[in-house]
Amino acid sequence: MAGMFGNDAGTNTAASNAAFKAGLGKVYKWYTGGFLAFVIVLAVLEQMGLSRQWIGLIFLLATIGLYAGIGIMSRTTDAAEYYVAGRRVPAMYNGMATGADWMSAASFIGMAGTLYLTGYSGLAFIMGWTGGYCLVALFLAPYLRKFGQFTIPDFLGERYGGNLPRFLGIVAAILCSFTYVVAQIYGVGIITARLTGVAFELGIFLGLGGILVCSFLGGMRAVTWTQVAQYIILIVAYMIPVVWLSVKQTSVPIPQAIYGFQLQKVTAKEKELTSNPKELEVREIYKQRSAALAEKLKNPAVALAADKAAAEKTVADLKAANGALSEISAAEKALAALPKDEAAARKAWTAAKAGADTKAKPLNGMPPHAQQFAGDPNGDAAAQHAYDVSRRNFLALIFCLMVGTAALPHILMRYYTVPSVKEARQSVTWSLFFIFLLYFTAPALAVLVKYEVFTLVVGTPFNALPEWISAWNKVDPTLLSVVDINKDGILQLNEISIGGDIIVLAAPAIGGLPYVVSGLVAAGGLAAALSTADGLLLTIANALSHDLYYKMIDPNASTARRVTISKVLLLVVALAAAYVASQKPADILFLVSAAFSFAAAAFFPALTLGIFWKRATGIAASLGMIAGLGTTFFYMVTTQPWMRGLFGITSPVQLWWEIQPISAGVFGVPIGFAVIILVSLVTPAPSRKIQELVEHVRYPTLRADPVR
Repeated sequence: MAGMFGNDAGTNTAASNAAFKAGLGKVYKWYTGGFLAFVIVLAVLEQMGLSRQWIGLIFLLATIGLYAGIGIMSRTTDAAEYYVAGRRVPAMYNGMATGADWMSAASFIGMAGTLYLTGYSGLAFIMGWTGGYCLVALFLAPYLRKFGQFTIPDFLGERYGGNLPRFLGIVAAILCSFTYVVAQIYGVGIITARLTGVAFELGIFLGLGGILVCSFLGGMRAVTWTQVAQYIILIVAYMIPVVWLSVKQTSVPIPQAIYGFQLQKVTAKEKELTSNPKELEVREIYKQRSAALAEKLKNPAVALAADKAAAEKTVADLKAANGALSEISAAEKALAALPKDEAAARKAWTAAKAGADTKAKPLNGMPPHAQQFAGDPNGDAAAQHAYDVSRRNFLALIFCLMVGTAALPHILMRYYTVPSVKEARQSVTWSLFFIFLLYFTAPALAVLVKYEVFTLVVGTPFNALPEWISAWNKVDPTLLSVVDINKDGILQLNEISIGGDIIVLAAPAIGGLPYVVSGLVAAGGLAAALSTADGLLLTIANALSHDLYYKMIDPNASTARRVTISKVLLLVVALAAAYVASQKPADILFLVSAAFSFAAAAFFPALTLGIFWKRATGIAASLGMIAGLGTTFFYMVTTQPWMRGLFGITSPVQLWWEIQPISAGVFGVPIGFAVIILVSLVTPAPSRKIQELVEHVRYPTLRADPVR
C-alpha cells in the first residue's frame, strides 16, 4: 500500500499504468472489506456492552487515523505530485475522489434536511448541482486539461496574459473557497461533538487535525487517495439507514422505488395535522405570542423596563414568602436572561417574533412536501404573485448552482490530475455516477424520516419521547428542541423544532438502529466534510503559493521552497477558517450557496469565453470578473440578514425582482459575460500566439486559421 501511494511520478507507459490501476484495485478492495469488518466488530462489541461514548471515540480516532496514514504514505515534495497528483490518477478513481470532494457537509448533512424542511423546492439543489457537472463535461473539464496548468488562476494568467487576470483569479478562488471551507469545518464541529460529546468549538479543532494531516504532507496526491477512501465510507454510511427505514416502513429494500408511495402517506398525514384541534391550539398560542411581541417592539425601552420590574418583583415576592429554592433560582435565571439594553431587546424580540410567526403556521411552517411552489397560479392576485415569485427563485437557484458547480476551483482542479483529455471526460462521467448514488437517495430519506416523525414522534407523551431527541438537544438546542406549549403532556408537530442539519445524522436513531450505525453515519458525514475541506484548503494554499508567490513574486523559487510555502499557508488558512466556523456565522446551506454564486460570477464567464472565443482579451476578462463578483457581493451584503449585520447595513432590504440573496449570482453572471464581450470588442485583440493556442485546444487536429 505504501508503494501505491508513496512513489513519486514514475514512467507513463501503458504497462505501468495498467499495473498501477490493478494495484489500486487490490488496495481498495482490501480497504473496503476491512472497513466493513471493523463496523461489524464494533456492532458485536456494542451488544457486549461497549458504551456509546467509546464507540463514537473509536470511529473518530480510527477514521482520522486512516486518513493520516494515507497522508503520511503519500507525502511528497515533488511539485507535479503535490499540485496535480502527478497527472496519473485513473478516471474511475478520479471520479470517486471528485465525488468525495463534492459530497460536502451540505450534500451529506444538509441535503436531505433541506428536502425535509422545504419539500419540492429543495430539489433545486439536486437539479442545480447535478446539472453543473453536465456543464463541466461539455464546456470546461477537457479543455482546461488540454491547457495543462496547475490551477484556475494559472489558466487565467496564461490565457489572458499578464498578472491582473491571475491576481483576480487568486482573490476570487480564495473568497469562494474560504466561504465554502468554513461551512465544512462547521459541519466537522457538529459531527465531532456528536461522536465524542466534546464542546462544538473543541470538536472543530479536533477535526481540523484530520483535515491537515493528509493535505499538509502530500498535497493533491494525498488528498486524492484519501478522498477515494472517504467516498467509500460516506456512501456506505449514507445508504444503510435509508435502506433500513425503507425495509422498516414498507419491507422493500430499495428506498428510491417506494419514495412516491411513502410521499402519498406523508401528504395524507399533513392534511390530518393541518386541521388537528391540538395543533390549532398550539398555533393559536404562538399567534398570541407574536402579537404580544409586536406590541413590545412598538416601544422596546418601556416594555423592557416593565419586564425587568415584573421579574424583580417576582424574585422579591418569592424570597419574602420563603419560596422553594428551585422557584427562586428559576425566577433569578429569568431575570438574568432579560435583554441588557434596548438594542438587545429589539434584536431578541424581533427574532422571537419571527420564530413565533413560523410556529403559528400549519405544519410547523413547512410547506406541504409535494407542493411545487408557494401560492396558486389559479388563485387571487396575491396567490398568483406568490406562485410567480416562488417559481422565479426556484429557477434562479438552479441556475446559480449549475453555473457555480461548473466554476468551483477545487472541483476543476481535479481534472488536472488525470493522464489525458480522454480520461478527463471519463472522470466527469464517473463523478456524475458516484454523486448520483447519493443524490438519488436524498429525497427518499427526507420523506422516510418525515413519515417517521409524523407518525411515531408526533402525538407521543413527553415522558415517552425517543432517546435521540434528548441526545441531540444536548449537542445543540438550536438543532433540536421540544417545548410543551399547551401543557397537555403530548408532543404536537408545532412544539418540536428540528434543524435540517441533523436529519441524516439522526436517521439511524430515528429508525431504531443500533448506535454503531449512528457512529458510522457520523463518520460518513465527517468523511464528507473532511474530503471537501481538504480540497478547498489545498486550492487556497496553491493559489497563494503557486500563483501569487511563484508566478508573480519569485519565479526563480525552487520546487521545495514552493511546496514548503504552500504547506505553511495551508496551516494558516485552516486555523483562520476554524476560528470563523467556531463563531457559527450562518447556516451551512447559505455559506455553501454563497460560494457557488461567487464562483459562478467570478469564473464562469471568463473561463467559457477564454476557451470558446479567441477574441476575449485580458483587460476585458479582468473587468468582467470585477463587475460580476462585485455585483454578486453587493447584492448579498445589502439583502442577506447575516451579511447586513456583519457590514452594519440598516437601510430597508431592496430585493431585485424579489430574487433571494442565495441566488445573487443570477445577476453577476450575465453582467460578467456582457462586460467581457463588450470590452473585448473595443480593445486590441490578443496576440496571435494566444489565439492559435485557443484554436489548438478546441480543435487539436486542425491547423489554426490565420488570425483575422
